[in-house]
Amino acid sequence: MMRIGHGYDVHQLVAERQLILGGVEVPYSLGLLGHSDADVLLHAICDAILGALGAGDIGKHFPDSDPAYKGISSLKLLRHVISLAAEQGYTVGNLDSTVIAQRPKLAPYIGDMVDRIAVACGVGASRINVKATTTEELGFEGRGEGISAHAVVLLQAVTEG
Repeated sequence: MMRIGHGYDVHQLVAERQLILGGVEVPYSLGLLGHSDADVLLHAICDAILGALGAGDIGKHFPDSDPAYKGISSLKLLRHVISLAAEQGYTVGNLDSTVIAQRPKLAPYIGDMVDRIAVACGVGASRINVKATTTEELGFEGRGEGISAHAVVLLQAVTEG
């Protein structure tokens, strides 16, 4: 049995915050605003997995009104979501994601993002894909006001054997 989920997230870029994407600190003069570390990529991935499970969204599971999640690493959130999937008998078959940002250039960091996401998901890196694109200076991403991310995940039932 397989289940498919899609996730989308967006965060505003602001001064005096670290830029964390895919669990990797990316050197940049701005960071993403949010209650947690605001890792827009991992938030989209969590939403995709939760969607595939029919389990709501990241806000339902990790509300920004809960001080327990203040500044938390989104890798911890992803590991928790993966444990929810495992409880229902699913593992990540494959995951495809896209980060939309005009700046900074993300290509040098994508390999590390893939590795960290794969470890958090408990699967090989060959099952994880991360892409980055710009908007050719169009929209809020193109103006450098924020970063967004999309993720699609295929969950597959764990087979005993």
